[in-house]
Amino acid sequence: MQSKSMAMVLAAALMVAPAAMAQQGTVGSPSNPGGGGTTMGQGTPGTTTTPGRVAPPDVAPNRGAAAPGTDNPPTTATPAEGANSFTEGQARSRIEAAGYTDVQGLQKDDKGVWRGRAMRNGQTAEVGLDFQGNVVTGNAAPR
Repeated sequence: MQSKSMAMVLAAALMVAPAAMAQQGTVGSPSNPGGGGTTMGQGTPGTTTTPGRVAPPDVAPNRGAAAPGTDNPPTTATPAEGANSFTEGQARSRIEAAGYTDVQGLQKDDKGVWRGRAMRNGQTAEVGLDFQGNVVTGNAAPR
């Protein structure tokens, strides 16, 4: 008989738990970004902001982050100089993932940037890939 009572108490607790959690909020919810009432009150994992604060958007002038949930690499007009470990095939694939087609003439320059030409929206464009994986638009000198 005692195990039957215990099962009923447990079932009742499980039915009440979702309502109690909804009142406290969850970590990273739009209504309560810093969380609340949980042991994870430090904020959303992976952020560097103070609890209760929303991370500022990436506002770097020539850099666009990949769209959330996509494989689109970020793009930049000013590539980063450095030792590039991407192969020609990998560079071509990342440039294509950024929306370019018919990628041709890829060669790594002396600053470590893969450079070539590709088509986008019916226009030929100078493109490349820096060592950080940023797709380069244009032919600006690396920084």
